[in-house]
Amino acid sequence: MSLKKSYSKDKKFCNVTFSVSQEAAHGAETITIAGDFNSWSSTETPLKKSKEGDFSIKLKLPAGKEYQFRYLLDGKHWENDWAADKYIPAPFSHTDNSVVIC
Repeated sequence: MSLKKSYSKDKKFCNVTFSVSQEAAHGAETITIAGDFNSWSSTETPLKKSKEGDFSIKLKLPAGKEYQFRYLLDGKHWENDWAADKYIPAPFSHTDNSVVIC
């Protein structure tokens, strides 16, 4: 798993590429990302699967904020990003959410 960030020239937006390696996907056929940026929708933001079996998506997010998120593998299993900037306790479960800082 990894996060790659780049900023717009005016520094108003952060382009974040969220990636899940084939190994980290644990054989999943589909992966979606849910977080603050999509109202925690578990279906709205699917990652694209490469021929090699890795998954990724690039999102344009307003800069100057922190965004909580998690990955959903095959609509069943929630996973955090091993490369998150930090982790915050989730308000509705006994787990943590990943955080990307833009």
